[in-house]
Amino acid sequence: MTSERRRRLRFNHYRLSTKLILTYIVLTVIPMAVLGIFSFIQYKESIEEQIGEYMPRFLRQANANIDNHIADVMAMPKLLLNSENTLAILRKDSYQSQADQNKDQYAVNNYLTRTYLNGSNSDILGVIVLSRNRLFHTSRIPFTGLDWESMLTPYGQDMDLRGKEKIILPSEIKLRFDGDIPYVMIMKQIQDTDNRKDLGTMFIAVQLTFIDRILLDFEQNEDAEIAMVSLKGEVIYHTRHEFIGSMDMAVHEYPIWNGSFRESRSEKLISVTESQTFDGILVHSIPLEDLTARTDWTRTLSIMIFSGFVIVTTCLTVVFVLRVMSPIKKLIHLMKEVERGKFQVGLNMQRQDEVGILVRSFNSMIATIRELIEKNYDIKIRQKEAELYALQSQIDPHFMYNTLETISMAAEEGEEEAVVGMVTQLGRMLRFSVGNKSRFVPVREELQHVMDYLTIQKFRFEQRLSFDIREPHDLELYYTPKFIVQPIVENAVKYGLESRDKLIVEILVSRELGLRSGMEDIVIKVRDNGPGIPSRRLLEVEESLRQQTLTGKDSEFGLGNVNTRIVMMHGPHYGMQLHSVEGKGTEVTLRIPMIRLEDVSDLEQD
Repeated sequence: MTSERRRRLRFNHYRLSTKLILTYIVLTVIPMAVLGIFSFIQYKESIEEQIGEYMPRFLRQANANIDNHIADVMAMPKLLLNSENTLAILRKDSYQSQADQNKDQYAVNNYLTRTYLNGSNSDILGVIVLSRNRLFHTSRIPFTGLDWESMLTPYGQDMDLRGKEKIILPSEIKLRFDGDIPYVMIMKQIQDTDNRKDLGTMFIAVQLTFIDRILLDFEQNEDAEIAMVSLKGEVIYHTRHEFIGSMDMAVHEYPIWNGSFRESRSEKLISVTESQTFDGILVHSIPLEDLTARTDWTRTLSIMIFSGFVIVTTCLTVVFVLRVMSPIKKLIHLMKEVERGKFQVGLNMQRQDEVGILVRSFNSMIATIRELIEKNYDIKIRQKEAELYALQSQIDPHFMYNTLETISMAAEEGEEEAVVGMVTQLGRMLRFSVGNKSRFVPVREELQHVMDYLTIQKFRFEQRLSFDIREPHDLELYYTPKFIVQPIVENAVKYGLESRDKLIVEILVSRELGLRSGMEDIVIKVRDNGPGIPSRRLLEVEESLRQQTLTGKDSEFGLGNVNTRIVMMHGPHYGMQLHSVEGKGTEVTLRIPMIRLEDVSDLEQD
């Protein structure tokens, strides 16, 4: 069952139309689809590689801009040294009254406001100065959580930063500005340039909105996210401000901290670069689908165009296949009709391509077949008619009646030997006619049958009939069509005795060089001294023999029957020839090929 199913599924067993359509799909549609998919994947990967290569550069540039901005803020504490009055206040160790302290505090706060808040840097939210257990501060926005006494311990004036700045994250102190504005605190010690003593510590709160402005030039995708994360995982900055201050421990799982990688869990492309200023990393993440949004649109458009192309070309292919297959299917239908024996078919088509040539060849072949069938059918009909006549001629009722009457008369007269002879000869004739079903007999048997016929006739007509048969000695080796000599002899006896008192019949058998080179034929000549045939009638008989027509059972029919059978069996080079002179006699010549025993079986099948 499996092998049979596989056999049916072989490509060679499909219809030609199916093969053409499948070939088109395999050679055109599938390669184009595979090429399109491969090109899209390569293009998509190329975009990811380009973004992964260029985004770290952008992040490094953004990080540099952020560092420059922070560096500008870190340099601002030096402005405090430009005011001698402020320096004098910071150098004081004690006050004699609270009023003097309040006065100095007011003066320093005003200076801080003028210098830092009203200056060119609008990102400064507030300034705090701790000096000798004193707190000076100013801010743009109200804030809460400032406890200067708690700040003295970790960030007091005794803390040695060695001239460096320190960035304090909001999680490290409790200071909160109204509106939860994201910020970082820059801390730097104030050093007296005259005596190299520390005057206190300055804290500058810088809101991180400046990072938004910097990053706006680098990323405008709404789904992209940029975050600055400390090494501990604290989110210092995030484009979505609600995440600022949260913890992102996933940074510890990043395979690299400078470069790009693809995160399979979230389907994002993540680019990372280190930030020295904030002691952390700057992270850029964007969904992969956003990277390939234009590619997806191009893919969709390409799929639509490709689908339209496939539909159009498939329709054209189907139309083409149908146009090619339509005449072929008609030819198949007509061939099945021909298989059923219907040859009156044809297909009219004016195409000049191979299909048109095939149709014209089919029409020509059917016409030739019809002609051959009609020709062979006509030959078979005439052959059957000739064989029927030959069968009818085997036992002529008149001949039988006359012979039996002759035997009866001889018996009455006591001619026993004559009776025995005629009965023997008549029996041999009947045996030859009825017993032998073959269409071919040895030439000697054919002549013996004629001799028996003439002998019986001689008993009837006595001295009025004489005959002579001359033949070669090797006739038993060759064969002849059955009953080709008797009809001719019958005609000679019938018409000869009507007009002659004495009829002489001669039968001469010889071997002659045939019409075909290198081969011999057997020639049988039957001569009589009968009345002959008038020239006009002779022409009509010869014309009838050439047409090979069988029109009636008469003498002409008998001659035509013999000639037709010989021609149908052996071809137009063989047959009968007539030579007759009115008043002197007639000679009928039969020419047949030399047929041996081994040739008879092939001729019997034709």
